Amino acid sequence: MSKILIRGAKVLGGQPQDVLIDGETITQVGTGLPADGAEVVEADGKVLLPGLVDLHTHLREPGREDSETVLTGTRAAASGGYTAVFAMANTFPVADTAGVVEQVWRLGREHGYCDVRPIGAVTVGLEGSKLAELGAMHESAAGVTVFSDDGKCVHDAVIMRRALEYVKAFDGVVAQHAQEPRLTEGAEMNEGVVSAELGLGGWPAVAEESIIARDVLLAEHVGSRVHICHLSTAGSVEIVRWAKSRGIRVTAEVTPHHLLLTDELVRTYNPVYKVNPPLRTERDVMALREALADGTIDIVATDHAPHPHEDKDCEWAAAAMGMVGLETALSVVQETMVDTGLLDWAGVADRMSFKPAQIGQATGHGRPVSAGEPANLTLVDTAYRGSVDPAGFASRSRNTPYEGRELPGRVTHTWLRGKATLVDGKLT
Repeated sequence: MSKILIRGAKVLGGQPQDVLIDGETITQVGTGLPADGAEVVEADGKVLLPGLVDLHTHLREPGREDSETVLTGTRAAASGGYTAVFAMANTFPVADTAGVVEQVWRLGREHGYCDVRPIGAVTVGLEGSKLAELGAMHESAAGVTVFSDDGKCVHDAVIMRRALEYVKAFDGVVAQHAQEPRLTEGAEMNEGVVSAELGLGGWPAVAEESIIARDVLLAEHVGSRVHICHLSTAGSVEIVRWAKSRGIRVTAEVTPHHLLLTDELVRTYNPVYKVNPPLRTERDVMALREALADGTIDIVATDHAPHPHEDKDCEWAAAAMGMVGLETALSVVQETMVDTGLLDWAGVADRMSFKPAQIGQATGHGRPVSAGEPANLTLVDTAYRGSVDPAGFASRSRNTPYEGRELPGRVTHTWLRGKATLVDGKLT
């Protein structure tokens, strides 16, 4: 591979520097570096970040290739600045065996737009009654370290305890979709003033908070790691904050859409706003932003959930839950966290690269932008501002809540181990 000199980039938002890539590795970082035959990328003050890592992506393959494939999903990831994604297990068949997780892992390696780390199911078929082959998935070529029944809650406390005990042996983590099923029967949106006025079934905050409270106590009892998926309420923030103060090994994520959107949007009855967990109140949004800023919430994860047109362009009650997010995540984080002064770009690198890589044990990702490190990088034009046009998405699906909305920031380049996967906003 040829040399690449990124000239005049603000590394993690700092002073402009030059970054030299030779093959798969960053070899020099400094000012006034000579090109010496390297391909020169003029950064012109754009922000250079370590490649982003998403701990919560739905790639849908195998089984729902009408929504997304590993190829289209990883192309979307590269477009959004990601160099590694963790693929959720709710595929068809479910990723609950070594064979299925290896299939997803190999598809990721074959397509090469970003690294794909499969997440294994906690229970067989996501049915919540019998532990899946956790050890076999970990020992497979995919080396699974994160397990989740996302889309469904591991609602049985005994099963959850056993899963936490099992993964402790190899320092794995159980990522919980916190949703008490009995409290959300018939729920279609956040329970509150708006649901009462619209006459839609309410999804109470306590349905999330009660599961988080139970699981942090189980993690403390077992001495294992638990990760909370798509945390969405102010009460959940307080439980996680309390658990961390006790030294419990809990981490948590927030999605970009829960940092920006509220349940007031459901008044439009546009199914693009139907998501699990549901959009919450402005109070919740502000609490989530503050918690991400102070570190109570560890990371931003997209919960990229693609759906075909027919599953979203229908009446609210029949619509599928979920939003695509890989290609807009960084822009939403800039809007809600950077431009508001809650985080600087070093903080964004921490929440969207360093920590998710650490939680998921994504070797080679979430590393400093310094000599000797793998050249997994993303370059961002933070001065850009434009309207979101899903017609230009690399994802196979278009179910974005931001269509026509003006957002800041644009990823111009992404490098995976020194290979450009995105150049001037175009996939290679």
